[in-house]
Amino acid sequence: MKDKLITQIQNGMSAMLDSKQLGDLRKVLTAVFSTIEIVSVSSTNNQKSNEKLLDMFLSAKRIEGCSEKSLKYYDSTIVNMFSKVQKPIREIDTGDLRVYLSEYQQKRNSSKVTIDNMRRIFSSFFSWLEDEDYILKSPVRRIHKIKTDKTIKETFTDESLEMLRDACNETRDLAMIDLLASTGMRVGELVGLNREDINFYERECVVLGKGNSERVVYFDARTKIHLLNYLDSRTDGDSALFVSLASPYKRLMIGGVETRLREIGKKADLQKVHPHKFRRTLATRAIDKGMPIEQVQHLLGHVKIDTTMHYAMVNQMNVKNSHRKFIG
Repeated sequence: MKDKLITQIQNGMSAMLDSKQLGDLRKVLTAVFSTIEIVSVSSTNNQKSNEKLLDMFLSAKRIEGCSEKSLKYYDSTIVNMFSKVQKPIREIDTGDLRVYLSEYQQKRNSSKVTIDNMRRIFSSFFSWLEDEDYILKSPVRRIHKIKTDKTIKETFTDESLEMLRDACNETRDLAMIDLLASTGMRVGELVGLNREDINFYERECVVLGKGNSERVVYFDARTKIHLLNYLDSRTDGDSALFVSLASPYKRLMIGGVETRLREIGKKADLQKVHPHKFRRTLATRAIDKGMPIEQVQHLLGHVKIDTTMHYAMVNQMNVKNSHRKFIG
């Protein structure tokens, strides 16, 4: 083991030293290593070291306000990479990660968006290791952002929103759809609301967004009426704003909202009805009608304005009309 290590050091210095100097170097290293016991680090120890550093990284992200859902995704993504690369963190290089991402995409036929999400997670992890002086340089620096195909995501039209309202048989569902449509809040923010959070006089409510940050969102008069009708019809004492339709009337969860919206969409003969589509619709219409992008950003609770621009899709009919007005 010692001779192999000395030879590796000699090979590494061969470009800078002549044969005599290399011979002298070997004598010095042999003398130094004679009093030192060298033990090969096992793969088990490597794995434990990797797992320890990953736990420390996740703890740091948790303190920064990362949600448990995001932390779970970070954890599984990095652990899967560890199991494939099988190297201690300090030895993982750019080539290892490029090969891993390429093979992952080919085997699973993953989208470019998925692969770029993985790249961003690796970048966050290795950048943290670099900042904390666990590694000299992040191997992700030379892996550039993956170009993804830009698709215009659908939004609800006025007609489709009315069709959804007409398909509601329950006052709860009507209130839920109107609240999503008029506030653009996240579904996680919706299910976290309590009755006391609603200010009917000002037509506003405080929601708890990502990173446990609070913000005020606003709803229209129609939503106010439907919310009041729904709450008046309730016979339970649960503090949650939206509860299940059947006893014991527990707080409605994210999965329950998503399932219910799909059922209503199917009844209305509409495709792709999900909570996030209401949020995208509000952002698109707000910008389309002239609301300053900074205000839309605040309304949606985005930290970066680039995220707001990603949500807001340009109305193609307005582009056509502007072309006729200014060019044609």
